[in-house]
Amino acid sequence: MRRRHLIRLALCPPLFLPLGSLTWAASTDATSRPEGEPQQQPQYKVSAAVLQQGVAQRFPLRYPMPGLLNLDMQVPQLSLLPAQNRLGAAIAIEAAGPALQGSHQGTLELTFALRYEASDLTIRAHQLRFKRLTMPSLQPSVMVLLNTYGPALSERALLEVVVHRLQPSDLALPSSMGLQPGSITVTDAGLTIGFVPKPLSQR
Repeated sequence: MRRRHLIRLALCPPLFLPLGSLTWAASTDATSRPEGEPQQQPQYKVSAAVLQQGVAQRFPLRYPMPGLLNLDMQVPQLSLLPAQNRLGAAIAIEAAGPALQGSHQGTLELTFALRYEASDLTIRAHQLRFKRLTMPSLQPSVMVLLNTYGPALSERALLEVVVHRLQPSDLALPSSMGLQPGSITVTDAGLTIGFVPKPLSQR
């Protein structure tokens, strides 16, 4: 009968790392894998909740337009988009200043892909796509003008923002196996980071 349990890094080859923690889950039944089938590569998993905590560290954020208005951006609410292999973000915004004669609330929506930065072991947002900026209390003509700033606002908010930081201990065992982070896949539960062989020059 197949049994599964949590085993510390030093005790067993990994199959996946849940929630970005420092334990690996693995099957203890060596006969469960068909003969001749290669052993699975390790995978590092990050939950949606951990991603939300990671991106929250940058916010709130203010984007000033001197002489016109200030845009105050709150913590983005992330969504998982597995079909696109991207994350979505909805950012609550408050705009106020001389150009608006008051304060107005709205939402900035965008999506982004992810990349691994080896120099500091981070997962970062990149390839941002602005979707829309909405503020129901503003006149349509004003919204047309503000939406021209949408791509710049999106980049100011999230371009290259760290959504998760790995620790050296997370990569110690894969590194000893000659592996490094490779693919990043968005799933219904969060992220799955696959590992690939290191270049021969780095082994």
